[in-house]
Amino acid sequence: MSDTVISVENLSKTYRLGVIGTGTFFGDLNQWWAKKMGKPDPYAKIGEVDHGNREGETLWALDDVSFKLQQGEALGIIGRNGAGKSTLLKIMSRVTAPTSGMVKVKGRIASLLEVGTGFHPELTGRENIYLNGAILGMDRAEVNRKFDEIVDFSGVEKFIDTPVKRYSSGMYVRLAFAVAAHLEPEILVVDEVLAVGDAEFQRKCLGKMSDVAHAGRTVLFVSHNMPAILRLCSTAIMMDRGKLVKQGDAVDVTNFYLNNNGNAEGEVSWTNESAPGTEEVKLTGIRLVDGEGKGKSLVEINTPSYLEIEYDVFQSGLKFRVSAGFNTQGVVAFTTNEPYETMHERPGRYMSRVEIPSNLLAEGEYTISVSIFASKGLKIRYVRAKNVFTFQVVDYITGDSSRGDFSQNVAGVLRPALAWEKIYKG
Repeated sequence: MSDTVISVENLSKTYRLGVIGTGTFFGDLNQWWAKKMGKPDPYAKIGEVDHGNREGETLWALDDVSFKLQQGEALGIIGRNGAGKSTLLKIMSRVTAPTSGMVKVKGRIASLLEVGTGFHPELTGRENIYLNGAILGMDRAEVNRKFDEIVDFSGVEKFIDTPVKRYSSGMYVRLAFAVAAHLEPEILVVDEVLAVGDAEFQRKCLGKMSDVAHAGRTVLFVSHNMPAILRLCSTAIMMDRGKLVKQGDAVDVTNFYLNNNGNAEGEVSWTNESAPGTEEVKLTGIRLVDGEGKGKSLVEINTPSYLEIEYDVFQSGLKFRVSAGFNTQGVVAFTTNEPYETMHERPGRYMSRVEIPSNLLAEGEYTISVSIFASKGLKIRYVRAKNVFTFQVVDYITGDSSRGDFSQNVAGVLRPALAWEKIYKG
């Protein structure tokens, strides 16, 4: 198609482990002979793991990856660490070459892959702006038109004539992103490097990338921040061990990723053999479900969810109380308890279910800790599982513009929908 700007065809990248030369022919010969005789590397440092005698061992950073990207599309790339996301972007940005396959690109690419990409440390911020413009094929007049806007966005005006080697990592990223986003590339490639910036700057970057996409240019965005992926990207791909395992709508792909990243859809958090327990009670499962009972790890903020906690009771005549704590970034958001201790007349499997109301938690990642208290008279026993289930709350899903942008980026852990009243005072 004529509007296809990126075509990735059967792309693979492999690295050989432990194959590093000594720097001299004599040293390489000694190393080769030791390897052939099955002896340790004579040049290995004390305490260093010897990788040199593992003949033929390779790592496939990318394995037969294929997809196409249309003009004006914002693509999210997600996956665990080591999945091959950054390798994919480096090949697309021509930082490294593929082992096999090819990438076809139509248009100029501006890349922000890691702190310092494309900057010369001895040059000032001002000089690096012009250098990057030249790399992108822009003349000095074009850069001049954008210069003030770039400096204002970066917030480093005071240090613009200072060599960038003296910048902090945050200042580096601020200026680098401002340059990459404002010099009008047809394709903008951004890796997880934005995490170095503060929260305010990350919001500015997401807004700018959204403007770039809406202007008809193409964006590739790698991030572990699922709300950011959903806010910016309409489509996404998921990488795992170098393979592309899923692609399609951003909501579907992020749901698939979260539900298969330790919390498979409909799967309990423990097996019966490994669940924590005592002779009175044993915790057997935790699920977060929607109104239809379907397991989920991605919660839209305007939709209620339900926490289901299953446990086995081994003795009769005990009273039980189930408690669940919701935590984010080391802070307890809130804790909820069953309203009273309930008597269980006979042993068996029980489930406690609680609704998590809509508009309660602000956007972000949360973990759940569960405790079950069992009492009989003055004797109290309990089981506890800390931070055993993780889910994401998103405030805005791409394509749903009915609410506008007023509900986004609300500060705080909780975001309850309180009753407001407007009175005309005339």
